[in-house]
Amino acid sequence: MSASVPQGHNWARRVKKEEEEEDPLDQLISRSGCAAAHLAVQECMAEHQDWRQCQPQVQAFRDCMSEQQAKRREELQRRKEQASAHH
Repeated sequence: MSASVPQGHNWARRVKKEEEEEDPLDQLISRSGCAAAHLAVQECMAEHQDWRQCQPQVQAFRDCMSEQQAKRREELQRRKEQASAHH
């Protein structure tokens, strides 16, 4: 009587898939190369519950993201210049 097998397994699989979907912000941070700095901020906030006590970690994360954004702007500018040179 395999027709009466409960469908619980399928439900568990769907939940797992939903849990595996990563938040877009987390994806952005991971791609930036600043995930470790972000984690340090999160850990500090979890420990102290006060952003003022986490300013060194916040500043390190801010610096990392600014550096990554500058690199991204430079890359986009270089691609734009290369594209216009070929036309």
